[in-house]
Amino acid sequence: MDNSNKLMLGLPKGSLEDSTIKLFSKAGYQITKSSRSYRPSFDDETLAGRFLRAQEVSRYVEHGYFDCGLTGQDWVKENGSDVVEVCDLVYSRASNKRSRWILAVPEASPIKTVKDLEGKRIATEIVNITRSFLDENKVNAEVEFSWGATEMKVPDLVDAIIDLTETGNSLKANKLRIVDTLLYTNTVLIANKKAMEDPWKRKKIETIALLLKSALESASKVGLKLNIEVDKLDSVLSELPALRKPTVNKLTDEKWVAIDTIIDETVVREIIPELKSRGAEGIVEYPLNKVVF
Repeated sequence: MDNSNKLMLGLPKGSLEDSTIKLFSKAGYQITKSSRSYRPSFDDETLAGRFLRAQEVSRYVEHGYFDCGLTGQDWVKENGSDVVEVCDLVYSRASNKRSRWILAVPEASPIKTVKDLEGKRIATEIVNITRSFLDENKVNAEVEFSWGATEMKVPDLVDAIIDLTETGNSLKANKLRIVDTLLYTNTVLIANKKAMEDPWKRKKIETIALLLKSALESASKVGLKLNIEVDKLDSVLSELPALRKPTVNKLTDEKWVAIDTIIDETVVREIIPELKSRGAEGIVEYPLNKVVF
């Protein structure tokens, strides 16, 4: 194969690793790797790549070691990486919600606002973002890099922490109180600028972006099929949500029609009993792999 027709991906190792493999699988790309290997195998011979810390992905994409990669918006900003942000992919280990970097202190701490950090010590992984945050608020404080378990360092080692939270459970467990939010973040697909100038690589990257986004979009939606008598159709359609308009097809029995639609999964539990009460029969809910808008 022509080496120019090979796309190199940087994939996040660690907390995002399993969810990333599952997302690619739903998008149609099977990734396999051994427990000790950093080099995954793809069922697409035009793809190759490596797993590495999400904190490092943007730097290697910027410098051209990878054509594209998945990492957090926070690490792109922290590293000051000059890359193309192709698309947002809002997913994580625990949910499909955005995470946020927060300033937190012990519940009993006298620190109430960022201004109260004057002369204090802060532990965090995002040192550059934290220093910019302090500069914007005209606060002088010592910022030290934390290698992890940041929430365990207050109050004995530092006065405050800036840490990533998604559910807030760890903060509550460690009796910490949120003072401020520095930024919200989510996973993004980024690309090297030179790679995006290559027609083949750009098309491949955009195809991957489309399929990953459609796989994520389908996670919160389901398909719904049902049969209804023609004279009851308007009553059902007035209550039935859809991405656009439901598909309505005639059945061999001209008194009946079949409806097919896509709706939010959270709506199903409320709408199925309602549809049944309005005369719907043969109601079938089915999962989706991709939804392309």
